[in-house]
Amino acid sequence: MSKKCELTGKIPMKGHNVSHANNKTKRRFLPNLKKVKFTSELMKRSLKLTVSNSGVRSVDKKGSFDEFIKTVKNKNLSPRLKKLKKAILIKSPFKKKPVAKSV
Repeated sequence: MSKKCELTGKIPMKGHNVSHANNKTKRRFLPNLKKVKFTSELMKRSLKLTVSNSGVRSVDKKGSFDEFIKTVKNKNLSPRLKKLKKAILIKSPFKKKPVAKSV
């Protein structure tokens, strides 16, 4: 299992433990990953994803998993979710933005 968030793309960072004597030893800062089940209303199915805590909060902020997937950038998604995003965009009704008239 890789230590990477499937929604946000967070990966482990490198750093140092620093002692009181300022001795530095290498360490890794791991993302706070959890296995979470999300349901897609448009696709009518549920997915089990390895997601960071901040990824779960981002989905909650958008309101639903489908809305989050529509707005997130492709470079952060796992290959499995890129395919799902394409399918969701095809199934979702497109909303046209109102055009402001210039005077």
